[in-house]
Amino acid sequence: MKKTLPYLALIAVIVLLDQITKMMILKSIPRGTSRAVIPGFFNLSHVQNRGAIFGFFSNGSSPVIHVVLTLASLIALGLVMFYFFKVPAKDRLLKFTLALILGGALGNQVDRVMRGFVVDFLEVYVKSFHWPSFNVADSCITIGAILLVYIFFFRKGEKCSLCF
Repeated sequence: MKKTLPYLALIAVIVLLDQITKMMILKSIPRGTSRAVIPGFFNLSHVQNRGAIFGFFSNGSSPVIHVVLTLASLIALGLVMFYFFKVPAKDRLLKFTLALILGGALGNQVDRVMRGFVVDFLEVYVKSFHWPSFNVADSCITIGAILLVYIFFFRKGEKCSLCF
């Protein structure tokens, strides 16, 4: 357990950073508005996402969608948590990867439970192409997912706790 503490600390830092940045956006940028940071490329925006990552399913206002997304994310969170504690501490890359995913998932889950929506605020765009708004938690989940793909495809010959 002692070797797992740094990863638990990373999860806590991700959740705290995610929640602090979201609170700053909630207090400083009115809902539905943006502030240019790098004109033509990057804005800080205030989006209340009632859907999944990158705004998927966010157009529906049905409480059923909210409940299904919350339950699905809780199940996914539970599975990742199970694997996180099952992976030996010596598999540092996989442990780090799962910590990123857990921290991000917990950060967004706090929003879903406490606010009923997830605060997204990072907006990247080029001309009329806008990537869906996202947040610190989404960034950690995405980086973790990319690392997980790397682990699955490129560590087959190595000792990997979750590789097939």
